[in-house]
Amino acid sequence: MQQILRKKGYIWRWLIWFILLLMTGWATFAIWLTPAAPVFRLIAVVLYAFGALVLPLFLRPKWAGLAMSGLLFASVVLWFLWRAPANDRDWQPDQAILPWAEITGDEIALHNIRNCDYRTETDFTCRYYDRVFDLGGLRTVDLFLVYWGSPNIAHTMLSFGFEGEGNVCFSIETRKEKGEDYSAIKGFFRQYEKIYVVADERDVVRLRTNLRREDVYLYRLRVGPEIVRKVFLDYLLEVNRLKDRPEWYNALIGNCTTSIRRHTVPYNPDARLDWRLIVNGYIDKMIYERGILSQDLSFSELKKRSYINSKAQAADQDPDFSRRIREGLPEISL
Repeated sequence: MQQILRKKGYIWRWLIWFILLLMTGWATFAIWLTPAAPVFRLIAVVLYAFGALVLPLFLRPKWAGLAMSGLLFASVVLWFLWRAPANDRDWQPDQAILPWAEITGDEIALHNIRNCDYRTETDFTCRYYDRVFDLGGLRTVDLFLVYWGSPNIAHTMLSFGFEGEGNVCFSIETRKEKGEDYSAIKGFFRQYEKIYVVADERDVVRLRTNLRREDVYLYRLRVGPEIVRKVFLDYLLEVNRLKDRPEWYNALIGNCTTSIRRHTVPYNPDARLDWRLIVNGYIDKMIYERGILSQDLSFSELKKRSYINSKAQAADQDPDFSRRIREGLPEISL
């Protein structure tokens, strides 16, 4: 019996130290990524790690050291949650102007639709325009999957098609300041505000196919016009909200794909959770299995036809860009 109790005691000690290490690791990352001078961040990290891991070894009684470590962790969490996002930073020029919408019945006035003129990925002139859309003419919604590195992870964008009026594309991104680069790790630690880029497809799609040379797939979704309109209006409500109340981007629960899910869940009869919502490079297979993509072709053939890089590169700055990149895609049948 004593051996069993001793063994259980070892397990509990190892479990406590494992949790303690996880807490310390998260807190040190949060402190290190603080926008402060490197020397101050280093001092803060060292002091925190000493207090969180060394004190429990020497303070007596033992619970006092663990309590001190928990108190330090709680202090970092409270500070982390206290940090507020902002809209008034020195933003990169392609993310400096926020879109917004006026909704008057079926009339949608979209302001600051982006259409940058790219000479290279980093050399461009930002242009914005306003446009009025008739909500009654909204017919389709399409999904772009953009692979920028690993085949397991993709950037997702939705594009809404208006009959006779073209498409408007929404890209949910990290809003970066001048000189700031994207980091997947920083995306978990409240380092970026979230932005809904509302853009012409010649901007957000052409940037990725023609300038960055990323692999882009375009899928036409089998969704009825009524649901498309509800999702579109849900997007616009969030666009307007972010203009007034900024929000942190979160690489796990507030990213491009989980945000799309949040907008579609109220109107989706099959909104089951799936591991491919996180490892979203495979989300096209998931929605194919759920009947949201055309069933006229096998998935492998559909994916092959949905690859649009060559068509986008041929269309380049053609005003008919959106139609040309959709050539050869299966027609939508509900």
